[in-house]
Amino acid sequence: MAAIDSLEKVLKYHFGYDQFRPNQRQIIEAALNNQDLLVIMPTGGGKSLCFQLPALIKKGVTVVVSPLIALMQDQVTALADNGIGATFLNSTLNAKQVRDRESLILQGKIKLLYVAPERLLSPSFLDFLAVIDNYLGLACLAVDEAHCVSDWGHDFRPEYRQIKQVRQRFPSVPILALTATATQQVREDIIQQLGLRDTSIHIASFNRPNLYYEVQPKTSKSYQQLYQYIKGQTGSGIVYCISRKTVDQVAEQLQKDGIDALPYHAGMNDQERSENQTRFIRDDVQIMVATIAFGMGINKPDVRFVVHYDLPRNLEGYYQESGRAGRDGEPAKCTLFFSFADARKIEYFINQKTEQNEQQKARQQLRQVLDYTEGTECRRSSVLGYFGESFSGNCGNCDNCRNGNNSEDWTIEAQKFLSCVARTGQKFGMMHIINVLRGGKGEKITQYQHHLLSTYGIGKDKTLGEWKRLSRSLVQQNLLVETEDNFRILKLNQHSWEVMRKERSVFIAVPQKANGPILGDDNPNTMESDLLFDRLRQLRKKIADSQGVPPYVIFHDSSLRLMAQSKPRSLEQFRQISGVVHSKVQQYGDIFLAAINDFCQDSLPSTQFLTLQYYQDGLNVEEIARKRSLKVSTIYEHLAKLLEAGYEIDINQLVSKNKQEYIRLAIKKVGDQSMKTLKENLGDNYSYEEIKLVVAWQRRL
Repeated sequence: MAAIDSLEKVLKYHFGYDQFRPNQRQIIEAALNNQDLLVIMPTGGGKSLCFQLPALIKKGVTVVVSPLIALMQDQVTALADNGIGATFLNSTLNAKQVRDRESLILQGKIKLLYVAPERLLSPSFLDFLAVIDNYLGLACLAVDEAHCVSDWGHDFRPEYRQIKQVRQRFPSVPILALTATATQQVREDIIQQLGLRDTSIHIASFNRPNLYYEVQPKTSKSYQQLYQYIKGQTGSGIVYCISRKTVDQVAEQLQKDGIDALPYHAGMNDQERSENQTRFIRDDVQIMVATIAFGMGINKPDVRFVVHYDLPRNLEGYYQESGRAGRDGEPAKCTLFFSFADARKIEYFINQKTEQNEQQKARQQLRQVLDYTEGTECRRSSVLGYFGESFSGNCGNCDNCRNGNNSEDWTIEAQKFLSCVARTGQKFGMMHIINVLRGGKGEKITQYQHHLLSTYGIGKDKTLGEWKRLSRSLVQQNLLVETEDNFRILKLNQHSWEVMRKERSVFIAVPQKANGPILGDDNPNTMESDLLFDRLRQLRKKIADSQGVPPYVIFHDSSLRLMAQSKPRSLEQFRQISGVVHSKVQQYGDIFLAAINDFCQDSLPSTQFLTLQYYQDGLNVEEIARKRSLKVSTIYEHLAKLLEAGYEIDINQLVSKNKQEYIRLAIKKVGDQSMKTLKENLGDNYSYEEIKLVVAWQRRL
């Protein structure tokens, strides 16, 4: 097919990319051959391109079913900015706007039409689709967030099950179903409920190499923990909380502490939710504090971190929510704050369920989450294993792999623990066994006379956390059994007795302290590109605000990062940047090239950039000099040049205000061309360094 041969040209011209991501080309070729498709691809993997690019090549209109108004509006805006004919029809439009858009569609000016499932299924819209099919042709029905069709999924929407009506009315129109997460059961449900035929199934790797996974123990001062965490991050972030009340409290306190944050949950009215989401997407605020109601299909590629302030209910939801970080492929962090108190809250809600099978399913999901949080193996391996994907080795990008674990022989401690389980009659849970081992004084211990057991108090040398870790490890290694009912009773098995009879050793992974903080790159070239990147982001924000669109519609962070690194000097070089489409070269090429040229002309020597980096990290002059093995006077010289160039240096920390005033008077009297003349005028109480700094400050004003 001639069209297939030119796919890379279409990709570069309309979307700005030089090559396809894994699986994309294969999926697009199948779509161009009018096959029914089920595409399971992680967030940030490029699902949208799988129906957007074929829509430009195929005859007729591609109809895209999207569950969220904000999502379809953002995607249409981004497509239009790339010069692609796209529109949406939803409840935000009045009758005239709907008629105008329908007219554009029938004129053949629209290739992609976005609709919500409710509108798609209305009799009048189905009739309109028949008109499109008669005059232009229906190229494809793309069903985004297709997991919503299944009640086995984590976000079931009943209206999705009616989409099959479209297949029944237009049987020859191919269907492309897409989702970021789907277990085998959900996949089968999607195929059946949408009526897919001879389905070509494409499952991309669930691995997101750019995401850093970590679990932090949630302290009693959890808000302060969160606040300090956010203060150490840059860029946009999402904080997920389990309840609306917590969302409101955390957002309000962050605002009081000077962090731009907004709440988002189902208890707010539609207008307020929409406004808060828009402000977040447009980088007007840094943090969105939200329940899981926020973010499904959110089209914001530059979220740099996601925090789960509370324990998620299941791993599938956690993967989906944490996956909203780093959709642009740039590094991002996914942090989970874990406490057993949160687990007990979830268990309480599970116990409120009336159906026994629902309780059992929810407990299994909670156990999977706890295995993830308490595990000492690779976090990435745990998440991928949930979706049936194997990952071996050290990923190098999670806390367990980066910090490392020591495997230690805990056979004696295991024998103590298992012996205590046996002597208490295999009728109690983990915490009671630990309390007996550690010599607890609780009423339950004396009630059952467990203070008289030989195992009472023999485990005082280990902390509560260490015994918990051993207990979980014994269960995970099948050396101990934990019942799945409400009571979580510990039971012995054949392997337990082998350990107690000294026929089997027990090794557990013990977290190892990191040798030191993970430092940033001190390469001056990297710091210089970071400064240019920040300047280009400011320019992008200014342009986006003037057009009333999110900044990523202009360019993604990944494209700005490449501009900052390569510093293109011509439109042809600018055109080669990944993510720069033909229409954007014409729209923004000259503006961004001018900003890059201005930066390069103002650029400082690399040694001054390194001093600036250390200064911004909070080091004083003497500390910078020691770290760089330079004289203190040299560092002052750098700071003076940085001041004069307009960089943020607090002169009041370097020269007292009183001295600044006298130096200014001397400059007014004798000028600033000769440091020696100024020094002679001021006397011995004033150093050359102080004089140079004030002169630099005056020259920048």
